[in-house]
Formats: sequence, C-alpha cells, structure tokens
Amino acid sequence: MSDEFHKPTKFSGAKFESLQGGEDPAQISRVAHDTAHALVSRVRDSPEDDVVERLVAFTDEHGIDAVAELWSRANPRSLPGALWRIYLMRAMVRQDAEGTSFLYQRGSELATSIDPVVAGATAPTGPAEITALADQILRGLFQGDFGIALDRAAAFCRVMSLGCTSVADDVDLTSSERGSELTTRALRLSQTASEFTSCARLWCSGTLD
Repeated sequence: MSDEFHKPTKFSGAKFESLQGGEDPAQISRVAHDTAHALVSRVRDSPEDDVVERLVAFTDEHGIDAVAELWSRANPRSLPGALWRIYLMRAMVRQDAEGTSFLYQRGSELATSIDPVVAGATAPTGPAEITALADQILRGLFQGDFGIALDRAAAFCRVMSLGCTSVADDVDLTSSERGSELTTRALRLSQTASEFTSCARLWCSGTLD
C-alpha cells in the first residue's frame, strides 16, 4: 500500500457506493487484483499475530479511503471486492457501534434462519460485542478459513438487513424519510450479503480471483 496515507474519513453506513479512482479501468483492475492476492497470500502463508492485528486496525489509522483507492472499484464477486466490503463493513460498525448493534440485535431477534449463529456475535449484542464481531470477521480473512469469514460476513449483513427493515416499519409513520433511508440500507445490505456468499463459494472452489 502507498506510503502516503489519508487521514481517517467518515463514511456513512447507509452508503455502499464505490469511490471513484483513476483514469484507466484496466490498470485499476490489475492493481486491485495484484495487491489483494499478494496481501492475502503473504499473510495467510505466515499469519503472525502482530501483522494480522495491524491489518485489522489499518483503517483506524489511515482511513477507509486508503483501502478504497485500491479495491473499491473491483467487481464485488472478486477477491479485492470482498476485501473492500469487509473493511467497509468494519468501518460502518466502528463509526456507529451503538446504532449498528441496535439494528443487529433487532434483526437477530426476528431471524428465523441460523444467520445469527453463523455471524457469531455474542448475545445480547451491544456496541462492544458488535465491534468485536467486525474485528473477528476481518481477522478471519487472514487467519483461519477465508470462506467461513465470508459466510459470517454474509450472515451479519442479512441480520442487519432484517433489523433495518423492522425499524423502518416502526418509524415510517412518524418519519418517512428515515424509513426510506433504512429500507434502502436494508436492500444494500441484502445485496452485499449475496455478494459475500458468492465470494465464499468461489473461494471454496478455488476460483475467487
């Protein structure tokens, strides 16, 4: 990664749009894939705890835009696309741990699937627990089973989507704007969950590029 980093940047959890990058899409794609594969391969071949912890906390010091410059424009069903979305998910959680934990807890109470179990958050899920979960999922990309980490991320997003939809129904009568915002966020989270699931399957088949 570049030696010239940006300071941490606020990034709304409701926005999953890609940030704009350079001028040459082919070059951007090559850099994204090369850096993602080099990073994952190097760390997973020698997963030293201090290195992994620095990677987990990377955006705390350098900001989400430092990662976005490398991977935000990659295909969502690719290795750099998966890395970008995991880092973005963690940034969303850390920026508003209280709000995120509230939505996650609501979703976990309504879930009829095993998603809360797969995601693996401690219940009841407060700000500390949701922050720990985000760190665990990101850490799992570098230590342990990469595919399981992606499945956990997908489950997290589906639980969050349920929570957003439920709260949107609650507030729609008193604040249609807030209800619409939460509904849009739920749709984005659902889409991201599908992308993580696809990436997990590709990883397991050895075809996640």
